[in-house]
Amino acid sequence: MPPRSPLPARHGLAAAWVRTLDLDHGRPRPWSTMSAWLRDTSPEGVDVDGMLAAGRFVYEDATPVLPGDGYRPHTFVWFHRDLRDEVEVPGELTVLHRDERLVVVDKPPFLSTIPRGRHVRQSVVVRLRDELGLPELSPLHRLDRVTSGVLMLATERRWRGPYQSLFEQRRVRKTYLALAPWREDLALPVTVSNHIRKERGVWQAQVVPDAPVNAETLVEVESRTGDLAVYRLTPRTGRTHQLRLHLHDLGIPIVGDPLYPDVLDVSVDDFTRPLQLLASTVELVDPVDGRERRFVSARQLPLSAQA
Repeated sequence: MPPRSPLPARHGLAAAWVRTLDLDHGRPRPWSTMSAWLRDTSPEGVDVDGMLAAGRFVYEDATPVLPGDGYRPHTFVWFHRDLRDEVEVPGELTVLHRDERLVVVDKPPFLSTIPRGRHVRQSVVVRLRDELGLPELSPLHRLDRVTSGVLMLATERRWRGPYQSLFEQRRVRKTYLALAPWREDLALPVTVSNHIRKERGVWQAQVVPDAPVNAETLVEVESRTGDLAVYRLTPRTGRTHQLRLHLHDLGIPIVGDPLYPDVLDVSVDDFTRPLQLLASTVELVDPVDGRERRFVSARQLPLSAQA
């Protein structure tokens, strides 16, 4: 692990770091200067010379790496990455609850939970670290980018363990609401149980026949309006795309789903048709003080792009 970063967080993101190689005594150094090492090892597209000129690479003591500095084995260097311009995600990211240990938010559709890929600044974690001044803020569970509703985060690293263990032990009750087609011939309530597998790089998850059950969802009717209904979903497991796939397999795919039944060619910056899936409530017994906690989304179905 590196020493503590000499650079403060920027845009809610900690500085990145790299480390030079350990060299055996007497072996020739592959680089004569630190700048040569940075040019050779930095990812394509990084303007090493421009960042060196601006003093954006720094050593452990916060002094800048200079172009003429000789190569130093086993040396940490910190810097902030350049971030691409991102289209702002519409909708309010509302704080439902905040205390010493927890921040609970009502997430709009299309906002990533964590920074990844093309969504860095436009993520819950990065935005709230910056807005709330909480550099260690981290999610205790995950919502897909296109899913809305209640999301719990720990304010500091020291609180992650007690709360995350509740999710791992399935001691947190989560209830979702989904808008989907109405089927007269579908007997409800029903519990869907099967084995779901999601392979890296494949858009859709798959049900694996005859495999041990690893995904279970209770599906009930909340209300009905014409050809559509609001379904109450109580997952007892948390597989990737579980709720979306379970409703699809019942013949009632969620309205606005870009993956089920078919993978649609939708731009990541197209916010016009939100998935009608809402993480409605989260309930738990607080592992620190023993209080019963219940957090409820203020959003209602159908969700709009501006919700």
